[in-house]
Amino acid sequence: MSLWSDLANLKSCRWVELSHPLTDESPYWAGIPAGSVELCRTVFDYDEEMLSCRIHTYKFPGQFGTHVDFPSHFTPGAAGSEAYGAADMAMPLCVIDLTGKIAEAGPDVAVDVADIEAWEAEHGRIPEGAFVALRTDWHLRWPDNDALNNFDDEGGEHCPGWSLPALQFLYEERRIAMNGHETFDTDASYLAAEAGDLACERWVLDHGHLQVEVMTNLDQVPETGAIVFVSWPRIEGATGLPARVVAICE
Repeated sequence: MSLWSDLANLKSCRWVELSHPLTDESPYWAGIPAGSVELCRTVFDYDEEMLSCRIHTYKFPGQFGTHVDFPSHFTPGAAGSEAYGAADMAMPLCVIDLTGKIAEAGPDVAVDVADIEAWEAEHGRIPEGAFVALRTDWHLRWPDNDALNNFDDEGGEHCPGWSLPALQFLYEERRIAMNGHETFDTDASYLAAEAGDLACERWVLDHGHLQVEVMTNLDQVPETGAIVFVSWPRIEGATGLPARVVAICE
């Protein structure tokens, strides 16, 4: 019965949706072919003789909307969705706010180790097994694809993001469980351009970690003290899947 009491306590807390709603018009990465999304297509309807009910089919890429990436997304033969179970879906939530840095220096910025150390000086050490999310307020640009990519006149992207030293520090020194962000990509755009690759995302996935992309409402949760739940459909062999992400705050 103690778990039921815990649930009653959780129900009395504030629940914050951290995933975007999805429609046929929702944006996705430009490399995914057009026509890859078809949601709520009716294949059985209320006027059927066999049974009056409606059934939909859903077509979407794994990396669609708020989604979780598995290691096999970048690395052939690496772990896919089937390697992760329900116990991997609940974590302490830490939110690193990069909005001040963006306001001061523009969108071509990345969180670095000094930013994490400053966060810890204020909030305490990031706990082992935490989900660390990067707040940039980029979610306010949803669902405008051009605004999310923040293209310049030459088509270059200008989005904030992670740096490799920051992610290595979090996973190797703090032993976090998962990272997340509001942008389409893990890497800050200027760092990806310098590397000629999504080096940060590749490192995360090559080392067997999970990440959540295209999050929302991180401005509505505290920087420390919340719990996050990350859930996804149980589809074996997936390299990525749309995710339902919810935070519980006091």
